Amino acid sequence: MTYVVAQPCIGTRDTACEKVCPVNCFFNWESHAMLYINPAECIDCGACVPECPVQAIFPQDEVPAQWAAYYQINVDASAAGESYDLKAALIAAGDTEAVGRIP
Repeated sequence: MTYVVAQPCIGTRDTACEKVCPVNCFFNWESHAMLYINPAECIDCGACVPECPVQAIFPQDEVPAQWAAYYQINVDASAAGESYDLKAALIAAGDTEAVGRIP
């Protein structure tokens, strides 16, 4: 299993979680409104969870139902790289609240 960065991270981009990750599995692109976890690199240690000031990180099987699409968003962003279109993914997922928080 992996950890997932979900909607509360959008617009926050706090990097405390990234700094404690022992395997550097976070993607933090300046051009993006949130951070992502690469599920292929995450070792499920959970060190990032208590460091997140907006409680945006969840174990994959505990992501709240309203943010279930964020697992796939993390997967797709990890595969696509910085060219990933977060806004399009959020529109496809029906998360209009999050779309409005992207600059």
